[in-house]
Amino acid sequence: MTELADNPLTSLETSIAFDRIRPEHVEPGLRALMAESSARLAALIADPTEGRAKAPAGSGASGDAPARTFDSTLGALEEVTERLELALEVVEHLEGVATSPALRDAYAAVQPEVSAYLSSLTRNEGIWRALQEFSATEEAAALQGARKRLFDKTMADFRRAGAALPAAGKARLSEIDVELARLTLRFGQNVLDSTNAFEIAVEDEAQLAGLPESARQAARQSAVSKGLAGWRFTLQAPSYLPVMTYLDDAAIRERMYRASTTRGTSTVAGGPAGGSHDNRPLVHQILELRREKARLLGYATFADLVCEDRMARTGAAAREFVRGLRERTQPFFEREIRELGAFRRELEGPGAPALAPWDIAYYSEKMRRARYDYDEEALRPYFSLENVLGGVFAIADKLYGVRVEPVQGASTWHPDVRTYLLREPDGRAGAMFYVDVFPREEKRDGAWMHGLIAAVGPPRDDGRHLEVLAANFSPPVGGGAALLRHREVETLFHEFGHLMHHAASRVPIKSLAGTAVARDFVELPSQIMENWCWELPALDLFARHAETGAPLPRELFQRMVSAKNFGAALAMMRQIGFAELDLALHMDWTPEAGDVAEFARASQLPFSPAPLPPDHAMICGFSHLFSSPVGYAAGYYSYKWAEVLDADAFSRFKRDGIFDRRAGEDFRNLLSRGNSEDPLELYRGFMGREPRLDALLERDGLVGAPS
Repeated sequence: MTELADNPLTSLETSIAFDRIRPEHVEPGLRALMAESSARLAALIADPTEGRAKAPAGSGASGDAPARTFDSTLGALEEVTERLELALEVVEHLEGVATSPALRDAYAAVQPEVSAYLSSLTRNEGIWRALQEFSATEEAAALQGARKRLFDKTMADFRRAGAALPAAGKARLSEIDVELARLTLRFGQNVLDSTNAFEIAVEDEAQLAGLPESARQAARQSAVSKGLAGWRFTLQAPSYLPVMTYLDDAAIRERMYRASTTRGTSTVAGGPAGGSHDNRPLVHQILELRREKARLLGYATFADLVCEDRMARTGAAAREFVRGLRERTQPFFEREIRELGAFRRELEGPGAPALAPWDIAYYSEKMRRARYDYDEEALRPYFSLENVLGGVFAIADKLYGVRVEPVQGASTWHPDVRTYLLREPDGRAGAMFYVDVFPREEKRDGAWMHGLIAAVGPPRDDGRHLEVLAANFSPPVGGGAALLRHREVETLFHEFGHLMHHAASRVPIKSLAGTAVARDFVELPSQIMENWCWELPALDLFARHAETGAPLPRELFQRMVSAKNFGAALAMMRQIGFAELDLALHMDWTPEAGDVAEFARASQLPFSPAPLPPDHAMICGFSHLFSSPVGYAAGYYSYKWAEVLDADAFSRFKRDGIFDRRAGEDFRNLLSRGNSEDPLELYRGFMGREPRLDALLERDGLVGAPS
């Protein structure tokens, strides 16, 4: 057992020694920090002035007893778990980007204890009593700004967490939270394991017809790394997406599709259903526990519990939003399905079979090429990772006046990871961040921004905030540059938008700082950044040929823009379908409804352009909903909700100029406020009005009558 004095988890600072953190540090480190947190908690409850400012005169306290103050109650509560939560963030981060059997075991051994402790805080009688005592003071009645928002939000959070429940109800809620933490951790591990368990090795090069050369080279490199002959394909996005989009061999596309949509059912690995990677019973248990939790707290559904603290406010309002988008999109969706089927018959004759799910991306890409003479692969040489990173940094400079500098010699968790420092316009260090964008077997799939530290103290030389931008992009092949697809460029810009949100924080209260905002608002800063990927003045900053340095040809750009809204209704319905599935699971599903995978499949059928196979079980790999206790559960609609906001907000940049510094500074001011103000008020402050739903439909070309 490592001595605590040498445990890096107990002495974390902005510059984290990731290379020193080992699995044997996890259990003793987190347990020591829990003990420290418990001591702080006891002091807060026992003494209303312990370690904080004394009660002001005339505070409303009775007799000579010291009164609760904001600092000694809410301020002290902010500090109770600060060091524990940072260590937990770091361990969770490493479990996502550099996991190992030893790290998994160590985290699994202590995670239930940490979860139980953290969930107990909002049901702690002493804290609840302290909050109620403070609420009776004159200081509480006079609170304004961020302090008032923290007070109101804390009281609401405690009530939603069961602080007002009887002892038996609190105990049951604690059990539910611990079990949810355990089950969702296991869900995510099963998805990673089943993803890694699948591969296709192709030895006949004729079977690669249609696949771009870049994808062939990557598949060959993957095979070599595993000691295989031929070409190797996996379910990781840089391998999976080119196969589904370009490969002529429908049998291989079908195998890949079925493997992807049965991840987390054990069938991916070829084993029997119900094996060690089977998430179906976990999904069933997670949904039951969430339903029980909502009922205990007095909510009709888990969606109502979640949405109360979001812009939507209720599950019904979120569903009405989704329904409205679906109704507006449906005619365009039906037209696109008809046209895609007709296009296949044009290519293959009137006897061509109906489209299957593994045909949609393939024939869509062929149709897009035929209509617009546009091949996304033609863009790839203009989007080297180096240039794209330089481009997003240059755009941030133009909009916000910030500069990004590389940091040499920083401790990281893998040699591929890069470290940067973001400097504010006045030259001071604003944030340090890491960029980790290539797939590895020990790293989970997808792309994300992880805010490790949202600092609230004075500036430091190494940056006040700490963030991670992670993705799984196409890696370099044969010693050349890493060349990204345009969709990967959009993803990088998206996650950088989250990073700028976190790095811009100027909120003096940690729990309201950075990206700690309503889930249906948090995607606005990320999604709005994607717009610059479609603007020629922005692309001219970085879209240069990796070998010749030539700028992106204007005619290629015009074809790209012309093809932008091709398949917009299919894409819209896909996302709306996920949102409706999420809400149906958390509002309609009951154990009596039967198999949850079949329930999910039936829910998705109206949104699918082709019939779904009987074994379709994508829900078992739906990490957004089930790899954390809440995550995007009952909140997947947030992506489209935030797209409405971003389409509308970007109209100001289109009007004033995409690099307009005044608009940029106003938007960064919105970012800097975190959750210290109501998100709708922040939006109104930026735009001067309410958001317009039609802004999204207009941008996607889904207005008027489909021709």
